Amino acid sequence: MFRSLLVALATLLAAPALAAPPVWTVRDADSEIVLFGSMHVLPKDLDWKPPALDAALAQADDLWFEVPMDAAADRRMQDLAGAYGLLPPGHTLTSRLKPRAAARLRKLADRLDAPMSEIERLKPWMAEVRLTTAAFAQDQGLAEGGVERRLQAAAPPKVVRKAFETPDQQMALFAGATEADQVRTLNATVRQLEKDPGAYRRLVAAWSKGDQKALERAVVGGMRKSSPALYRRFIVERNARWMDALQARLAGSGRTVVVVGAGHLLGPDGLPARLRALGYDVEGPR
Repeated sequence: MFRSLLVALATLLAAPALAAPPVWTVRDADSEIVLFGSMHVLPKDLDWKPPALDAALAQADDLWFEVPMDAAADRRMQDLAGAYGLLPPGHTLTSRLKPRAAARLRKLADRLDAPMSEIERLKPWMAEVRLTTAAFAQDQGLAEGGVERRLQAAAPPKVVRKAFETPDQQMALFAGATEADQVRTLNATVRQLEKDPGAYRRLVAAWSKGDQKALERAVVGGMRKSSPALYRRFIVERNARWMDALQARLAGSGRTVVVVGAGHLLGPDGLPARLRALGYDVEGPR
């Protein structure tokens, strides 16, 4: 299910040393919200922060993430992954796959140095996370180098940290998907990583350049086409819930910075398009 979120189109492009991902600014009479689309995993050598984001953080009253970016939330996510990501004792992942798909999985795991003894114990959604993480690591992508981690550390102490979801709510999104959907997206991710092992760098390059069309195709286009139910679950329904919090914030006053996965800001279901449709003044890419 991470294929559309984390894997891009075909040919490898090296990411530039200096990036300029887009920023959206939403204003009313007494409020301002700056929206920034995150890459959760980034190469450590990428200088990605736009000046507009630095300026917004310096003046912000609050900073919103998808889930809290603190040690307690990290521990909770690890506990939940153990509780919901493992198959029952005696069950194996490959027994849930067709023979050809199981063979592809074994070959990819070997290439990524991900032990099959570990992969076999995982539910399909967790196996997809594990393989994608291994692929990113081979391509110098570091979780601690992602946008949220850096902003959590860099934002001034006075800025209140908030979150749209709890770790339990986010984990339920993944663990609650049907096994058929999990297997379908796991197989798609395995095929994509097999055919295009350098796709991560291309995705980072599109994000770095603010190429909205390429990002929309890579991040949400595939999911919208191949798994409409997951697209609704992961993008449409979450954005609708988050809009309630954004509108409540705009009904008050002050300055807010929102940092969520880039897929939540793209296309007609993205947060900027939803806010424009409600009549708010939104500066930034269309």
